[in-house]
Parts: sequence; structure tokens; C-alpha cells
Amino acid sequence: MPSAPPPDWVLIRRRAIGERIRAARLHANLSQEKLAELAGMDRQTINRIEQGHASPTLDTLIRIAVALDVPLAGLVG
Repeated sequence: MPSAPPPDWVLIRRRAIGERIRAARLHANLSQEKLAELAGMDRQTINRIEQGHASPTLDTLIRIAVALDVPLAGLVG
């Protein structure tokens, strides 16, 4: 049985996290490809997270934070 889609407020927060990841990536002067390489994932995953289309796991968020050299709390604020 498929699960219900998340409520709008969750989608809004997910998009905000994606926007913070994108801003941190641009501040670090990294392409999506380079961030993906540093975080050990593929560019499409980074793109989906930044666009708010994917719900990253905690492990994925930690890998992105380390790759960007920013605190995890700064991404999920």
C-alpha cells in the first residue's frame, strides 16, 4: 500500500533545506557534479535534493554537510 504524500508544511521545509544546500554549494564555488563527487553520490541526487524533490536520509545530509564543510544544523536549520 503506497504511503500518503507528506503534508505541505513538510514539502516547504524540504525545499528550504534544498535551497540552503544549494546556497552553501554556490558559496563554496562547487558544481553539483563536484559536490556529488565529494559526498560520494551522483549529481542527479544532489539536484533532486536541491529542488526539494527528494527526501534525503540523515546519512546523506551528513555526507553533504561534510563535503561542504558546514555544520549539519546550518543545512537543516
